[in-house]
Formats: sequence, C-alpha cells, structure tokens
Amino acid sequence: MKNKTMASSSSTVAIPAVRGAILLLAVVIFLGNIMMWIIMPTDTYYNDWLLHILAATNSTFFGIQGPIMLDFTFPILFIAILGCLYLHLGNKLQPNFTPRNKKLRFATKPMIVKGLGIVTLTELALFTLFIALCVWYFADYIRHWFKQALQRSIDKDEKLWQTKLDRVGIVTGVTGNLCLTFVFYPVTRSSSILPMLGLTYESSIKYHVWIGNLAMLLFTAHGFLYILYWIITDQLSQMLQWGDHYVSNIAGEICLVCGLCLWITSYPKLRRKLFELFLYTHYLYIPFIIFFVLHIGIGFATIMLPSFYLFLIDRYLRFLQSRDNVRLVSARVLPCRTVELNFSKTPGLSYNPTSTIFVNVPTISKMQWHPFTVTSSSNLEPQVLSVVIKCEGNWTKKLYDVVSSPSPVDRLQVFVEGPYGPSTTHFLRNDMLVLISGGSGITPFISIIRELIFIKSTLKCKTPKILIIPIFKNSSNLSILDLIIPNSTTPSINSHNLDLQIEAYITREIGHPAEDKPQTLIRTVWFKPDSSDKPVSPTLGPNSWLWLAAIISSSFIIFLILLGIFNQYVVYPIDRNTNKLYSFTKKGSMNMLLVCFSIVVTASGAFIWNKKQNAKEAKRIQGVEESATSRSSSSGSSYGQEDIEMESVPLQSTAKSINVHYAQRPDLKRILLEVKESNVGVLASGPKKMREDVAEICSSSVHAENLHFESISFTW
Repeated sequence: MKNKTMASSSSTVAIPAVRGAILLLAVVIFLGNIMMWIIMPTDTYYNDWLLHILAATNSTFFGIQGPIMLDFTFPILFIAILGCLYLHLGNKLQPNFTPRNKKLRFATKPMIVKGLGIVTLTELALFTLFIALCVWYFADYIRHWFKQALQRSIDKDEKLWQTKLDRVGIVTGVTGNLCLTFVFYPVTRSSSILPMLGLTYESSIKYHVWIGNLAMLLFTAHGFLYILYWIITDQLSQMLQWGDHYVSNIAGEICLVCGLCLWITSYPKLRRKLFELFLYTHYLYIPFIIFFVLHIGIGFATIMLPSFYLFLIDRYLRFLQSRDNVRLVSARVLPCRTVELNFSKTPGLSYNPTSTIFVNVPTISKMQWHPFTVTSSSNLEPQVLSVVIKCEGNWTKKLYDVVSSPSPVDRLQVFVEGPYGPSTTHFLRNDMLVLISGGSGITPFISIIRELIFIKSTLKCKTPKILIIPIFKNSSNLSILDLIIPNSTTPSINSHNLDLQIEAYITREIGHPAEDKPQTLIRTVWFKPDSSDKPVSPTLGPNSWLWLAAIISSSFIIFLILLGIFNQYVVYPIDRNTNKLYSFTKKGSMNMLLVCFSIVVTASGAFIWNKKQNAKEAKRIQGVEESATSRSSSSGSSYGQEDIEMESVPLQSTAKSINVHYAQRPDLKRILLEVKESNVGVLASGPKKMREDVAEICSSSVHAENLHFESISFTW
C-alpha cells in the first residue's frame, strides 16, 4: 500500500513536469514558426536565408516544395503531435484543486463585451499581434515589390502606377494566404492544439469568424484590384487564362466566387434566418481549397497546408464516426416543449462537463447536424449519454413532435459526432460557483452539477458552494431543473449533500400557477433496441490522443514517401527543379490526391482497429439493455408513477433552498457583488445580451476582484 502511495505521489509530480516541458517545447517551436512569417517578406530572407535554405535542402525528391514544408508545415504538425502527448498525460491527472493565481487573473478578464463579443485581455492581445503580423507582412511585401516596380513597368511597357496597382493586388492576395493559414485551426473539433492552449472548439468559433472575414476581405480586394488592373491595361482577356505553368486566373476566379458565397451567407442575420442555406454553402470550402491550390500552385499553397491537413484528419474521422447508427435508449418529454434524449454509451467514452455533441436524425433532415450540450456525466453515468433539446427552430420542433406523439415511433434512427469539449475543468479551484442561465442555457450547468455530485459522493472531495440563477419566461420551464439530478436510485448519489442553492426567475408570469390547474408530468418514451444500433463510443478508443498522434505522424510520412517517388520519377525528369516546366495543375492535383490517400489509409486503419475493440463492449451493453427493456415492457407501462416521483424528489432533497421569483428579472449586479467568497467562478450561458451584462459586471467593478468570468456560448 505504501509503495502504491509513493508511486502515485511521484507520478503526480512527474506528469505535470513532463507536460510543462512539452508545452515549453511547443511554444518555442511556434515562436520559431512565427519568426519565419516575420522574416519572409524581407530582403534578408530573399537575398540570404532563402539561398542557404535552397542550397541545404536541394533535392530531386521534393524540389522547392521541400524547404517550404520544412519551414512551415513540419513545425505545426510536430506541435500537434506534442499536443496529443500533452493531453494524453493530462488524462492521467487527478482533479485540480489548486486555487487560481490572482496575479494572472487580469489575463482572462473581459476587456471587450460588445461588438466583437466577449473578448479577454489575452485574446485581444493575441489578435492584435496577429493584425500587426498581417500589417507587417503587407507593408514589407509592398516595400519589396515597389523597389522592383520601375524596372518591371519598363519591361512590361506600362505606367509606373499601373505596375504598382498590380503589385498591391498580388500583396493583398499573399496576405490573404497568411489569414487562410490560420482559419482552419478553430474549426478542427478534435484539435490537439486548441486544448493545449486551454481553448475549446466552441469558444474558438469566433476566431474562425474574425480571421475568415479578414481573409475574404483581402481576397475580394485582390480579385477586384486585378480586374481593375486588367481593364486599365486592356488585358481583360486575362480573366479567361488557365496558366498551366504559372498562376491560373480562372481557378482563382472560381475560388473567389465560392469564397464570396461562403462569406455572404455567413452574415449573422442571414445565417439565423436561413440556417440551411448557410450550412449547405459552407460545403463550398471544398472547391474553394481545390481551386485555391490550382490558382497559386502547390509550392506556395504548402504554406497553409498544416491547418488544413489537421482539419482533413478531423473531418474524415468525424465522417467515419457518423456512419454508425447510435442506440437511442429513451426520451423524456418535459412540459416546456423540451426533450431529453438518452443514448447508450460505452464506459470507455469519457468527456468533461459542458461538452457538446452533434446530432443528425435522417427522418427529419439527412444533411443537418445540430450541436447540443451533453447534460450527463461520463463518471456518474458510465453507460448513458444525455442531451436536452428545446423547441427553438423547425428541426427541433419536428423532433419534439416525433418523440412526444401519443403514438411515438418504436425506433428513431440517429447519428452523432462527438462529444467535443474542454480537456480540463477548473470548477474545483473556486470557493463558489455562480451559474447564470437564460432559457435553454441551463443545460451546460446540468453536466457541471452532475460531475460535482460524482466528485462529492465517490471521490469524497470538497466541492464549491453553488448558486444557480436560471431565468425562464414561463413556469413550465422549471421542469428542466428536475433533470439536474440523474435518474438513479444509488444511495451515494442521493446523499451527496451539495451546498446547492437555486434562485429561479420567471419573467412573464405574475405568480405560481393555480393549484387546480392540471400539471403535466414528465413522460418517458422507451425505444426498442436494434441489432444495427451501437452505443456511442470513442472514435479512436480510450487512448484517442495517442492514436491521433500516430495518424498525424504516419500519414505525413506516407505522404512524403509518395510525394518523393512522384517528384523523382515523374516531375524531375521534366522540370529539373526549375518549377517552370511541369504542369502546375497536374502537380497540385497529385499533391491533393496524395494527401487525401495518406489520411484515408492511416485514419481508416486506426478507426477499424478501435471499432473492433468497441464492438465487444457494445455486445455486452446491448444484452443488458435488452434485458432492461423487456422488464420495462412487462410492467404494462413504459413509465410509471414511481419513476416520476423518483426523478423529482432528489432535487428537492439536494438543494439547500429553491426560491422562485415571479414577474421580475434578477439584479445580477447586486447578487454578484454581494458574494463574499474570495474565489468565485461566474459562468453565464444563454442569450448574448445576458452574457455581456454579466461579463461587464465582472470586469468593470472595483469590488469584483473575486469574480472570475467564463462565457459558455453555443451559437454557430
């Protein structure tokens, strides 16, 4: 026993040290990569560095593409592999009870709460540095090209200002390529880079929006300037040129049209009103990238390869996961036009609170995937994954009608992707948690409460005080609070003694509903199991981060081997490393095919291996579920009165007090500033304005030094 304790203690010290070293190495490599971006437009790079790099890496296997991959592709992929190792080691750590460092609080303090959304000081500083990099990149390239403008204008027999217009056009495109290099990182759901930085896919969507807008602004300016240049110099026929040994203008125009369709349909008001149009036009990123590569050539396109390479791996793994029907065990229908879907899952699938899962129901729409918060705890409910869905759109209304029908279907075909969520949580670092929600924004907090129940009842650890402030329009929405405590008769779960207080606010009713008014009870619908249904399982098994590292590294090695063979025996005999004789179109197309082939082979192999392992666990779980379903059916009722009471009683016995306030909104500023604990985590989930108001309170008041704000937003 003593030896086990010593081993555990040593690993507790060693793992954080190793993770710290990995993080430091990743930061150093990233800074080196940024330095290459900074030095690239300068004369030093072109007249000195580039000559030495080409001389040192001169190869018939990769040509000029080799040094570009060495400088810009390999470092980022290596960082992604380090991130996988970092996160794998993090899974072995115990919950973090270390209090927050008050000296570093300013880094996460909201600095902007309106316009761009809620932006912390760190985010603002990093985005400012990115803009500075773009400005530097643009300005120094302009300086570099303008030095050659006079000679170029003489050679082309055109006016100097026309040549400068041409050079400004090309520099806007080159700077847009810089933005495109970063635009795919935030939308890589299973990214190892984002969580290594403490970010999640959901919280990073705004970076994708910012960078995407900037990229499209530059690409649009690039296209406009060149059309203007061609008109002025009587070269409008250039628009129809497909340059097979240089820039292909037609490919660039097709790429720009696809990008404009993406950009226009992403406008917030248009996206909300016509979400399906937004969703379908976003698939135009495929022809956008293809024609982008054909436009500028694979050599220069290699600069943006790493982010798209990681995105492709993630997208293909999502495709493989989404092909399997998942086992929908039951659905609970709430009086407030809300349903809770309960899926079967393998115990090996682990996720953290506030995770999300994407759901597709083919009978409603074969194309639409909608994200929902996972409300269950993988530790507390090892064989169940639950999501709560409120009727707020056409898709959710159709789902509710199907499930709540007096004669519901026996089986509902469902596909899922995910879950995706934070790699770590910091709830235990607070003395108190204040959870403020509006409407369906309560759902992320259900998963937090359930996780704290597990920590309190199973790990016997101290948990923070909890104050929940849910804001609803109608009292029927109070039934959602009955989902906070899971449907379980386990004594340890029902006797955890969380210090939980609920202050609910009903804004559109003046008092409690009349006693004689019939109350709608929670109804449960059970679905029959099917042999084709499978429990939700981890795509790459319990050691998913190690498998992802293996896929990234092995697929890139295969790509390099195939690319080397192609260049050595097909390209080099014709081109002789001049980069001028072999067809740009053929070379770019072959590179894209080799990338896709390498990813498909390695990711498919890893997926199939883990799928076989998951199948064994699925058979065991299905046998248990069929037995439970048959017992439920033999009782003569899909859901009896005892079950309903069992669901509603635990919340009453768990919460220290439940107060419902009618016809009013909470005075959030007074409530938050009256909290006296020294370390208070404030989480806000719901409407944008509510989250911004909470962020402003936590950041503007001199009396709010103990408040640590975090926004939970699931607006795609």
